[in-house]
Amino acid sequence: MPVVVVESPAKAKTINKYLGDGYTVLASYGHVRDLPAKDGSVDTENGFDMTWEVGPDSRKHVKAIADALKDDNALILATDPDREGEAISWHLEETLRKRKAINKDTPVSRVVFNAITKSAVTEAMKNPRQVDAPLVEAYLARRALDYLVGFNLSPVLWRKLPGARSAGRVQSVCLRLIVEREMEIEAFTAREYWSVKALLTTPRGQDYEARLVSLAGKKLDKFDLENATQAEMAVQAITSRALTVTSVEAKPASRNPSAPFMTSTLQQEASRKFGMGAKQCMSAAQRLYEAGYITYMRTDGIDMAPEAVMAARDAIKDRFGPEYLPKSPRMYKNKAKNAQEAHECIRPTDMTRDAGHIKTSDADQRKLYDLIWKRTLACQMEAARMERTTVEIGSNDGQVGLRATGQVMLFEGFLKVYEEGRDDVPTGDDDDGRLPQIMQGEPAAFAKSSLRSEFARASDWAETTAAVLSPNESILGLQHFTQAPPRYTEATLVKKMEELGIGRPSTYASVLTTIQDREYVRKEQNRLFPEDKGRIVTIFLINFFRKYVGYEFTANLEEDLDRVSAGEADYKEILARFWRDFSAAIAETSELRITEVLDVLDAALSPTLYPPREDGSDPRQCPLCGTGQLHLKTSRSGGFVGCGNYPECRYTRPIGGDAGENGDRILGQDEAGNEISLRSGRFGPYVQRGEATEENKKPDRASLPKGWTAEAMTLEKALTLLSLPRDVGQHPEGGMISANFGRFGPYLMHQLPDEAKPVYANLKDPNDVFEIGMNRAVELLAAKRANPGGRGRAAAKALRDLGEHPENGGPIQILEGRYGPYIKWDKVNATLPKGTEPDDVTMEMAVAAIAAKATKPGKARKTAAKATTAKKPAAKKAAPKKATTTKAAAKAPAKRAAAGK
Repeated sequence: MPVVVVESPAKAKTINKYLGDGYTVLASYGHVRDLPAKDGSVDTENGFDMTWEVGPDSRKHVKAIADALKDDNALILATDPDREGEAISWHLEETLRKRKAINKDTPVSRVVFNAITKSAVTEAMKNPRQVDAPLVEAYLARRALDYLVGFNLSPVLWRKLPGARSAGRVQSVCLRLIVEREMEIEAFTAREYWSVKALLTTPRGQDYEARLVSLAGKKLDKFDLENATQAEMAVQAITSRALTVTSVEAKPASRNPSAPFMTSTLQQEASRKFGMGAKQCMSAAQRLYEAGYITYMRTDGIDMAPEAVMAARDAIKDRFGPEYLPKSPRMYKNKAKNAQEAHECIRPTDMTRDAGHIKTSDADQRKLYDLIWKRTLACQMEAARMERTTVEIGSNDGQVGLRATGQVMLFEGFLKVYEEGRDDVPTGDDDDGRLPQIMQGEPAAFAKSSLRSEFARASDWAETTAAVLSPNESILGLQHFTQAPPRYTEATLVKKMEELGIGRPSTYASVLTTIQDREYVRKEQNRLFPEDKGRIVTIFLINFFRKYVGYEFTANLEEDLDRVSAGEADYKEILARFWRDFSAAIAETSELRITEVLDVLDAALSPTLYPPREDGSDPRQCPLCGTGQLHLKTSRSGGFVGCGNYPECRYTRPIGGDAGENGDRILGQDEAGNEISLRSGRFGPYVQRGEATEENKKPDRASLPKGWTAEAMTLEKALTLLSLPRDVGQHPEGGMISANFGRFGPYLMHQLPDEAKPVYANLKDPNDVFEIGMNRAVELLAAKRANPGGRGRAAAKALRDLGEHPENGGPIQILEGRYGPYIKWDKVNATLPKGTEPDDVTMEMAVAAIAAKATKPGKARKTAAKATTAKKPAAKKAAPKKATTTKAAAKAPAKRAAAGK
């Protein structure tokens, strides 16, 4: 009984159902071997021999396959139909032969199928072959290159740029794209221009819009109207002239559907329509493939099997009618750079099954399947047909020309099912809506309606928009500014990498995940922003390894690897040629001192780091001390700008802004020389002492309390936060009372000698952590012990009501406390004079005790200030609100959190 090996258990279960009891189907759980992460795994001195190691998690899976082969007489390798799948099959065969689980007489075959359906699997079993050696060699070449780049370049980064984590053959080029786009945005200068529109009406009373296209007999270019004055003159020129329709031209037009999905276009469309990252998209697609709903999802191909084309045409005819079906099938040319690695497009395995008929409750899978199903049907549907109309309007003297455009859909065709999304579509000036009936030679009068609403919409779109209106408000001049190039989304970045020939579709998801996991890039609102750390790494590589992060070099190397997989090149020759130059560049850079590297980076980043100042002063002059020069510095958290007079001057700011901005920055150092930094975290800003190391994996951290802002943080405040927990004092019955911030906000903690665990009491005000005194702390803890299950403290027993405070209002009471009676007014708790009974306390004695307590350090000082400035009795205070949990408190270190609450 043959043993069939696939990658995943889900796939194994489905295939086992199709093959029946005559086969044993097992999963390898992906790759079973890889290069050990140590020096010498690729031996550059001995023909690039590679040392492979079976991973700890893979040993049990290899053993299960080996055990099955003891009783079975054949091995069928049915891994995925791409280069990685071929490599997994090769690794399995090599590993099993090394274990002597198979020998020379054991039949070993390779089968591939593009879809996990019964027909596809059974047909594949009838056409076995051997492992494809050129595809395996292409895999070996890529894996060796990635190892040589990563294992040799990453240590250079660690030594020269503290905090840099890794570099990669494709990852670093991808990062360069994002960083260079950010630098384009920073260097961009907006340019003002104006457009003019008129609201016209036909003799039949139907309004339509037209835009100014010529003035003074000259065709207008985009920037010909540069300011409001010129726009106003244009508006006056239109207002003072009678207009006539000079021509009406209607042209038929058609629009064809997009090709079916391949890996990169699926990732792009899933990002545009659903905001899915590449990793999320491929994960959902993988599960759909394993369930048998779609064909293989890692492909460069856009061609479709003839039987699938016919099935799609049948589904279109049944669902939408014969008018939506073209006379002949649509054929799409395969764009793969290497046809041997190309497969069929990504499509449903059953064209009649829409998203409502797949058995999954996962929202991502359902949305993605619906996208694939609609795109596949649309690609075989009739084109959309429309009519585009252009109306030219001019003055009798030829000084003014306007144009109105419109479009009418005659037949929607494939648009009934699906329309491809677009990236970063600019706001245009043309209105492609439907036009009313307009006749050549008829007058174009100014409408009585106003274009003011158009200005309102434009103002919402861009706050800087201004307008010029004609007296009757039917002519409008609008201000515009050119826009900086948009930051990449995952969709536009994948598209750019594909255009440049960098990487391959199967690698895009892992590359995008890696640069985010390395904290080189962050994603906000689906846009990719380079972190300072990523920017520094990129500038370093451009200056010292420019060739190896070059777009053309990387694309050419990909083409060389494609030639290997086609059997047209020797992979060891490619490796030798690459290693000869790369190893020399590594050796040369390794000799540089960190200061030399920083000087080069400082000069390269100078336009960004030190832009000209409005007052014309030296942009490198330290704004704090006025004498030092600013320089680029590095730390484990990335790069920053600091004063050359350190440690006398501790001025620092992040690469991307001023010190006063809200953002990550270095605040200074503590007495031990540890770096104190302000950072942004998942739950808000926090301060940190030093960096995580192997010895200290959890450096001291503290979240900013409620009311503390990142822009107002100083070194002194940070050190105060990092000094927590604060010792309030020794409890009368023993044990230290401490104050801190925890998961649920500010709190007190205390444990009596006879208590099994500490007691925690909430504090209402974050400032209490730094200011609360012993009396109030003891009171709150006593209340918590008296009412341990309650959310608030138990009310203390009132022994006497002395009346309202004679100067400031508010009741004065004598309460029964755990440690004896005390006087309470507002937030002041004053102990009774020694030897005084509650019944003997007079109003004068109480006011004197309150005044004495209010002059002591702590929160009472604030109450004292209020008491001395008040002129009339205050209204009775409302009951205090319950304490709330803050997000900032949730960031406090776990070892200091109130875990026992």
